[in-house]
Amino acid sequence: MSGHSKWATTKHKKAAIDAKRGKLFAKLIKNIEIAARQGGGDPDGNPALYDAIYKAKKASMPADNIKRAVKRGSGEEAGGANYESIVYEGYAPAGVGIIIECLTDNRNRAAAEVRSTLTKGNGSLATTGAVSFNFERKGVIEVPAEGVDFDDLFEKAAEAGAEDVQDHGETFAVVTDPSDLIAVRKALQDAGVDYDSADLTMLPKNEVELTLEDAQKVSRLIDNLDDLDDVQNIYSNWTASDEVMAQLEEE
Repeated sequence: MSGHSKWATTKHKKAAIDAKRGKLFAKLIKNIEIAARQGGGDPDGNPALYDAIYKAKKASMPADNIKRAVKRGSGEEAGGANYESIVYEGYAPAGVGIIIECLTDNRNRAAAEVRSTLTKGNGSLATTGAVSFNFERKGVIEVPAEGVDFDDLFEKAAEAGAEDVQDHGETFAVVTDPSDLIAVRKALQDAGVDYDSADLTMLPKNEVELTLEDAQKVSRLIDNLDDLDDVQNIYSNWTASDEVMAQLEEE
């Protein structure tokens, strides 16, 4: 484990913005429905569903919305969509690689909207594997930094089998092998560690450092992709200096 290694990423705190809350809830509901469909409606016996529900609760989703999503996904209630998982790879300005994960009930619509948004943002679609080779699938547990001692968390995470703990300022990211995500999450829970989410994600192996101008273009494109109804997750390999990141946050 490498301790204070830095993983720079764009954080979209849309849950705090009322205008974006509906879109966030829609994405969380999709996650719940898919997890319930694949592993059943009992979160105690379906870790993926447990984590999807936990994340929804952290985003202040009403309990009734969560219950209905579980019932639709498990087949107890009609109305669940037949979502298909699709992954697109592309490039943003300055050669930044982007991986776009979609859950959609209309493949043609998803492809057209992703392609159009990339083009309008001076990006482009890439062939399968052209971008993803530079990423690796990992489990990431986001822990609020407030009131948490890094060294203590590092020790607990290491004992539980985590690969790394990274300091992102307001949060710590506990990184695991995908197969160890659930076990590490449970161990941290048992140790009394509060967390915001536990997800499988894609982390870049190599990053592209951007100027303020390029970072603005890439951030804008990622925001526009994130606004698409079919898009669930976006991963990219850009980073920037602390000064540039501070300027972006001020905008």
